[in-house]
Amino acid sequence: MRIIVKLYASLAEYLPPEAQSNSFPFEIDAAATPHTVLDLCRVPRARAHLLLINGTYVPPAERDTLALAEGDVLAAWPPVAGG
Repeated sequence: MRIIVKLYASLAEYLPPEAQSNSFPFEIDAAATPHTVLDLCRVPRARAHLLLINGTYVPPAERDTLALAEGDVLAAWPPVAGG
């Protein structure tokens, strides 16, 4: 099935060359979880601090169990610091 993956800030270094506006379509198995997708995209789990599916926060405890669905949008951001 196909989902959309969006990688922001310093995670943009893991975007494929064909990505547009920090986004790219990605084919996954029906049982794929957010962590499965990060692994397949070679994004280190520790660097993907904030994960959203269709704009809804995915808590760390659900990132290995929550199944993605056709057309979902998985967005990831690194940890940020500011002052």
